[in-house]
Amino acid sequence: MSDFIIFSIDVFASLFIVALGLFVLVVIYFYIADVTQSKQAIRRNYPVIGRFRYFFERQGEFFRQYFFAMDREEMPFNRADRSWVYKAAKNVDRTSAFGSTQSLEVTGTVMFMNCAFPTLDEEALEPSAVIIGPYCTVPYATNSLFNISGMSFGALSKPAVRALSKGAKLAGCWMNTGEGGLSPYHLEGGADIVFQIGTAKYGVRDGQGNLSIKKLQEIAAYEQVKMFEIKMSQGAKPGKGGMLPGKKVNAEIAAIRGIPQGQDSISPNGHPEVKNPSDLLDMIAKVRETTGKPTGFKAVIGAYAWLETLFAEINHRGIESAPDFITIDSADGGTGAAPQPLMDSVGLPLKESLPLVVSMLEKHGLRERVKVIASGKLIVPSKVAWALALGADFVVSARGHMFALGCIQALQCNKDTCPTGITTHDERLQRGLDVADKAQRVANYNKYIHYGAGLIAHSCGVFSARELSREHVRVVQENGLSEPLDKMYENYQ
Repeated sequence: MSDFIIFSIDVFASLFIVALGLFVLVVIYFYIADVTQSKQAIRRNYPVIGRFRYFFERQGEFFRQYFFAMDREEMPFNRADRSWVYKAAKNVDRTSAFGSTQSLEVTGTVMFMNCAFPTLDEEALEPSAVIIGPYCTVPYATNSLFNISGMSFGALSKPAVRALSKGAKLAGCWMNTGEGGLSPYHLEGGADIVFQIGTAKYGVRDGQGNLSIKKLQEIAAYEQVKMFEIKMSQGAKPGKGGMLPGKKVNAEIAAIRGIPQGQDSISPNGHPEVKNPSDLLDMIAKVRETTGKPTGFKAVIGAYAWLETLFAEINHRGIESAPDFITIDSADGGTGAAPQPLMDSVGLPLKESLPLVVSMLEKHGLRERVKVIASGKLIVPSKVAWALALGADFVVSARGHMFALGCIQALQCNKDTCPTGITTHDERLQRGLDVADKAQRVANYNKYIHYGAGLIAHSCGVFSARELSREHVRVVQENGLSEPLDKMYENYQ
């Protein structure tokens, strides 16, 4: 027995010496590497030790997210909102105790005006159906207030797209393909599909990158494809096309998009054939006539004089020439990868652009003809109800549904290292995303968004969330007092 103990001590001592020797060699290697490199001054002046500065800098996001940020402080989505989405998706208790953590004194705080005689449960109504594209061969009717915004297969993983498709079917909402084309996984769940035509025309492009009528007809032949959305720009990168790193462009994604495998997928800044409002109406007419289905466009609103020209041209051509819908993306929209100057500083937020477009449509007599879809950080019932009160017919969300899938806001969408398997093509990481479970969570989340928006509507004395209007909302101003929305925007056009 004593011989065994002595032998064990000798082995551990030898291993310790080897480990210590390797550690010394590593330190020597790092020292030489640091003092000879010229890219980082901290490492050159403080070899080895200076490396800890960059390590802690990378860890800062993690510690701020989990330990230091208050429930309402974190960006781009605070913990309180994310927590509500997680609870709704898991179908667990969503109530809170003691009092709200949201200050009612902060400028911009939205407050709904409850009615002295609220709508009783037995009087409440489901949201009414809205018909999009009344002049189309195949119009689309839906009563879903809240739908899945554009997220491409490629930017999202295969199991994530499958879960969203199945979840959308369970929820009865539509799912937007994003600009990356129509994959079998979008169709798999049987959900209604909105096909997005990006500036690179992925999925409907010919060999030269132009819009292919034949491929457009092939996409339209799918009964599930209900509408077509021409993407002019998106909130996180207005004036910049979509970007998918080459390491994410595998053979399957390349085939769906119609591009070379392994090369960066970078869309043009805009549609080459659309230079003015008249060109936009021509493209809308071309897609609608080819497919027979409702066609609209998506844009983040910045300069808006062109909308006056667009709406005047519609009235000149005839009301049937109008886009069947306009998707208004907020300047604080999201994406997998975008230049920070565009993400931080370009475009109007939804609180300005949404009422602006709605008021301009009313001014030109087009409000009933053109349906309005709002997009941009609307992931909880109060934000959805606010957008409906401002004039939106529908709300779409991408990141809200990503949270429902289990996204933890790790901010690694552009690195192919998403720890939840949502935005990565690493099969090891994808294994954590169970499609059946996440599909049910997507459906649960959608259900409770509708339920929560309905609760607010009933408190305001209307029968359904579609009946909310600006008179039901007040917003806190700089002086700490609130002002009604209808007064704030009475001259806004």
